[in-house]
Amino acid sequence: MIQQINHIGIAVRSLEERIPFYRDVLGLKYLGTEEVEEQKVRVAMFRVGEVKIELLEPTEESSPIAGFLEKRGEGIHHIAFQSDNLENQLSDLKNKGIRLIDEYPREGAHGTKIAFIHPKSSGKVLTELCQSGRKEE
Repeated sequence: MIQQINHIGIAVRSLEERIPFYRDVLGLKYLGTEEVEEQKVRVAMFRVGEVKIELLEPTEESSPIAGFLEKRGEGIHHIAFQSDNLENQLSDLKNKGIRLIDEYPREGAHGTKIAFIHPKSSGKVLTELCQSGRKEE
């Protein structure tokens, strides 16, 4: 079951150029930077209230984020919802005829399990579902 919005993903060309805006100008709590090799990205995470902002920088030209930046430029990439049982959620969505990018959870940033719903099933909004793998900061 969906519990809340977990984060909003924003594609950026350079974390080093964008981190100061969120940390220093907006004053959001900086949670750190990490590389997610499987997704070919580096991410910087910030907390604002109960929601996080996730900046995504591609580490390779073959990264989906690199393709997004090439086509659309920097900006909002996806919205992520917190699920209390990702595997059950995916099974339920599949049974409802929802098109999934990921039929099974995979590893995401900060120890989470993640899966994406195809934008064709969600009104052209790339939607991520995630389940925390460790205590949230």
